[in-house]
Amino acid sequence: MSGVGVAQIPSELGIDLEAVRGICRTFIREQFKMIGARHAILGLSGGIDSALVGFLTADALGADRLRTYILPYRTSAPTSRTDALAVAAALGCSVEEIEISSALDAVEASLPSGAEFSQIRRGNIAARLRMITLYDQSARYDGLVMGTGNKSEAMIGYTTLHGDAACAINPIGDLYKSQVRALAAHLGVPGTILTKAPSADLWTGQTDEGEGGFDYPTLDRILFRLVDQKKSAAAVVADGFDAELVAKVQGMMARSQFKREMPPFPKISA
Repeated sequence: MSGVGVAQIPSELGIDLEAVRGICRTFIREQFKMIGARHAILGLSGGIDSALVGFLTADALGADRLRTYILPYRTSAPTSRTDALAVAAALGCSVEEIEISSALDAVEASLPSGAEFSQIRRGNIAARLRMITLYDQSARYDGLVMGTGNKSEAMIGYTTLHGDAACAINPIGDLYKSQVRALAAHLGVPGTILTKAPSADLWTGQTDEGEGGFDYPTLDRILFRLVDQKKSAAAVVADGFDAELVAKVQGMMARSQFKREMPPFPKISA
């Protein structure tokens, strides 16, 4: 196993990396066999999550059945494109670049004028336009859109509904970010991607940890206790974690619960 991955994963989140690889491989193969789709459709952001899904998918189906897309906006970091191309080159799969700036401009111009667009609003539109593009390509190539959201992001709601949260299947949905990093290192994801600061690349200089006010190893350790071990907040604090941060994580989990469920509806039928 790569030292990069091992150094990043907290001890309590340790996993058998080769066993998890096998589970993911089997999962992807079975889903495609059951649904009958030909191609896997994957947006490559240049980040570790989409890179890992690319490696897992190529491992399961072969690079010839993986179609990848780079979907930049004008403020996207040049390194995002470079790293995405490096993943496609390493896998030997197809890659196509589709610029979303003009589409986003058109959507923004069509909405009621008034308050200036915030970075969050524009970022959410960008995420949804990217998913519109991927689903269109899935219809074009008889494909399934591959999910790239990890468990850490899902549990705190750091995801856009109908944007990056949308997918047909998600091989890494039950892996915390620290586990994603370890598995990516194990599979040979390029080192520049393993060591870069996680970012949704929604605006210049944006990072997940800077925006959220946490570091992923600490967040993952707190989430593991709250979610997997079902500990109380008091018990997590007693384990040595900052009380304010634990309360913040609990609040994020509670406020984002709706993102992890199908939309509720009243029961009418008998």
